[in-house]
Amino acid sequence: MTTALPPSSPTLLIVFHSRTGGAQQMAQAAQAGAQQEAGVSVRLLPAQQAQPEDVLAAHGYLFACPENLASMSGQMKEFFDRCYYPVLGQVAARPYASLICAGSDGSGAARQMARIATGWRLRAVAEPLIVCTHAQTPEAIAAPKHLAPAELAACRDLGQALAAGLALGIF
Repeated sequence: MTTALPPSSPTLLIVFHSRTGGAQQMAQAAQAGAQQEAGVSVRLLPAQQAQPEDVLAAHGYLFACPENLASMSGQMKEFFDRCYYPVLGQVAARPYASLICAGSDGSGAARQMARIATGWRLRAVAEPLIVCTHAQTPEAIAAPKHLAPAELAACRDLGQALAAGLALGIF
């Protein structure tokens, strides 16, 4: 059962976790794109702060995290674990998309996020956007990330598209 939301402007909730800054840059770029759409509220929350009430109050979601050891980061997984039962059955069919900052692949984190979203009965409205930093040494993996303008532009475009879909009632 999906709980009806009040007839106000739609809200896009962007939840992120970032250890070295890459996923945070992606989330912030998506936020900047989403904020270009009139009539949509955009909330950006670190995974550690996001609560079930935040999820329930949103009309759509964008999840951003790094891939660590072929899966999503522990803080992002903890967000999903913490919110799973309180939102289960109340967010079905709401749209979502994901952003992954990976050192080499990103597909493991994307699969894990998609499985959780399937459990929540969310509807994917875009393929996962994966930015590969090619960080392979311990030093490169731990170093602060600085994403290229083209990579951030793709994140902005995804945020704007998701917000536009919410504003137009497409999602």
